Amino acid sequence: MFERIKEDVACVFERDPAARTTFEILTNYPGVHAILMHRLNHRLWEAGWKLLARTLSTLMRWLTGIEIHPGATIGRRFFIDHGMGVVIGETASIGDDCTLYHGVTLGGTSWQKGKRHPTLGNDVVVGAGAKVLGPITIGNGARIGSNAVVVKAVPDGATVVGIPGRIVQVDEDYKKHHKHALEEKIFDAYGMPHEMPELDPVQYALSNVLDDIVRIDEKIQLLCKTLKKMGNEDLPPELDSCQIRSSVVAKTTTTNTTTQND
Repeated sequence: MFERIKEDVACVFERDPAARTTFEILTNYPGVHAILMHRLNHRLWEAGWKLLARTLSTLMRWLTGIEIHPGATIGRRFFIDHGMGVVIGETASIGDDCTLYHGVTLGGTSWQKGKRHPTLGNDVVVGAGAKVLGPITIGNGARIGSNAVVVKAVPDGATVVGIPGRIVQVDEDYKKHHKHALEEKIFDAYGMPHEMPELDPVQYALSNVLDDIVRIDEKIQLLCKTLKKMGNEDLPPELDSCQIRSSVVAKTTTTNTTTQND
């Protein structure tokens, strides 16, 4: 038991540069208070003292703003930073060395009995305000960006952002990089790796589509000029180069505005 407490305190020093002393962590970190009480509540739940376990977990929610169902399974060196508004459902399962920030929900999407909450692998970071919903599996070393909404399984080493959540990066060698990060005291705060791509896949695809439209427009204009030189002065309105360019500009402007709003 005391070994677990030492691990819970030590992982705070690794992931929060504001932590200064063990006494400060034990007295001023609601995430630590919540997880220490959950260790007890989970044992009570497993022993059949379900009402007492739920009552104590409700008390800790009042005191810390963190709601952890006593039926949830949580691994070692688990850290909840800031903590306010965190919700962890009954059938949620969390591996070792995971980190959650404030406002995170590990929720269910069904009223049916049985497994209905997420399973997080080892070394998973879930950023502030993110929602991971349903009986899905989040792979080892995954990073969930702040405010993402994840409803599909995430592979090992992946980084997910956006609504709905989409994979923007997969680290095939995340174990090696995680070991290096621990040695260099580097931590992916709020689920955002230090080496994020400058452009996510959706925006990259839209940019390529816009480039293709411009090239097509240029070729159509060239075709119209060639036809006019050959004596075809009475071209249909839909082939008028000015109208085509206006249409392309309008579509480009609309797409760019939508992308920026997203």
